[in-house]
Amino acid sequence: MSKLKNEPELLKEALRIGMIYAEKRGAAKFEASDSANEKVEYIYKLLVHDKLIQPLAKEQHDIPHMKHKLALWMARQLPEGHTLLG
Repeated sequence: MSKLKNEPELLKEALRIGMIYAEKRGAAKFEASDSANEKVEYIYKLLVHDKLIQPLAKEQHDIPHMKHKLALWMARQLPEGHTLLG
């Protein structure tokens, strides 16, 4: 798993967008007490369920791989030339 440039920022944006998506879809209501890892896991599973991302291989089902997958997803959603892609 190779790190993306700006991966922490891409992950932060993926969580923000993922939370909005989940709440608008009526699938979740996030609380301030929810940990970042809980949010990562829930958003990853929701995006896989909705077929917006490919699932990870079984041996890669852990938080670091889910975070990387969400960062990749976010990088693909951003327009070319976006500052986070730099």
